[in-house]
Amino acid sequence: MTVHLQASLFDQTDQPRLGPLHGVHRTELDAGAWIDVLPGWLGGADALFGQLVAEVPWRAERRKMYDQVVDVPRLLAFYGAGEPLPHPVLAEARDALTAYYGEELGEPFTTAGLCYYRDGRDSVAWHGDRIGRGAREDTMVAILSVGAPRDLLLRPLRGGDTVRRPLGHGDLIVMGGSCQRTWEHCVPKTARAAGGRVSVQFRPHGVR
Repeated sequence: MTVHLQASLFDQTDQPRLGPLHGVHRTELDAGAWIDVLPGWLGGADALFGQLVAEVPWRAERRKMYDQVVDVPRLLAFYGAGEPLPHPVLAEARDALTAYYGEELGEPFTTAGLCYYRDGRDSVAWHGDRIGRGAREDTMVAILSVGAPRDLLLRPLRGGDTVRRPLGHGDLIVMGGSCQRTWEHCVPKTARAAGGRVSVQFRPHGVR
């Protein structure tokens, strides 16, 4: 698989490593939702990106939309609770997130879903992670991004301003509180030149 990535000038190490989480910045949204953002939480993210693209057993999916079946515009992988993750630093990230957010969340992060956005044509439409408990309970979804930055957009379901966060090169965002129920998020297509990006979504049990 050919990988196109403009490496970050600020991340020149080949050994993936996590920084501390105490630098996260929280933004309160409305209706009890919030996001935490920590740029560059993972050092060596560009090296990890290359490994994940090459070694993860990516799968393509097709879904019914209206009256036709279409290709999902990204590649996917999923690791359930207890399954070994494709790189040790991802298990470290999951455990570090549990240690930091566990008291507020009330449970550990247990699963990891991976999405590979190969270029600007790949995307995910507006949605909330409302399959399972996220439809009725406050929860958290933590996303670690490696590879080239892509915009993550969030908007309130009741209408209002859109929040935009470019994420890549080891950035972390945590969506918490009522965010999955009262807001929705997307990664839009872009006509600009865009390298590949892998997002790793850590979730508690029963949240998809």
